[in-house]
Amino acid sequence: MPSPQARADHLAERFVAAGFTPRVTDQSGYLCVETEVSDAISAASWQELLALLEAADWFGLVDSAERGRTAWAAVSKETPATLHHVRGHGHQL
Repeated sequence: MPSPQARADHLAERFVAAGFTPRVTDQSGYLCVETEVSDAISAASWQELLALLEAADWFGLVDSAERGRTAWAAVSKETPATLHHVRGHGHQL
């Protein structure tokens, strides 16, 4: 299985290939790949974005009047066995 960093890098590459400008941040228990999502995104781009987000351990979309819309994808630094435990307790970014 690829390392968490390799998985995050791969997600970032997929964001770029889909036309987004990602940033990767290293958090205490996970790596987060984020990108701004414009209001003028096409239906095809939405589908591509959703498809690449599915490769993450968890993901989301934040829509804020002040900051705009941001899609994020998180990759756990934990082993798959402990990831289930974190997800099971409603862990949010």
